[in-house]
Amino acid sequence: MPVALLSLLKLCLLALVYLFFLRVLWAVWSEVRAPASAAMPIAPGAPVNARPKDPTVRPVAASRLVFASPVERAGEAVDLFDEVTIGRAAACKLSLPADTFLSQLHARVFEQDGVTQVEDLGSTNGTWINGERITDPVTVQNGDRVQVGSTVLEVA
Repeated sequence: MPVALLSLLKLCLLALVYLFFLRVLWAVWSEVRAPASAAMPIAPGAPVNARPKDPTVRPVAASRLVFASPVERAGEAVDLFDEVTIGRAAACKLSLPADTFLSQLHARVFEQDGVTQVEDLGSTNGTWINGERITDPVTVQNGDRVQVGSTVLEVA
């Protein structure tokens, strides 16, 4: 084979290696960054945590979750009688197979000591409460917004 052809093949191989490396970096970046809607404030012009938490007010258990988005499900409610698991899996009590940003078993909402708590179950894209990513179980109150994948639920 001519030397010029070998040099051209080396350059093509090097270009393919760089493209592969860039694709891997892009895939990692898209997995670890926050969903676009999590970075947006809940109400236009209001800070993410607009409702101050009063330490003297004891939260009570919420009775349901209301869909805020996606638009086609806005207003639908899910009653919280027992623990509710959220994910794409059919076994979840709140199964959302169309939300591709959800893990199979993404989060759970449960009552403990008379208050409602939300826990992330090791999901890839995380669980967000009022725009802040959670890692441990967090107590929620009426009006709090829980984001799992691209779905936003309001505690009521």
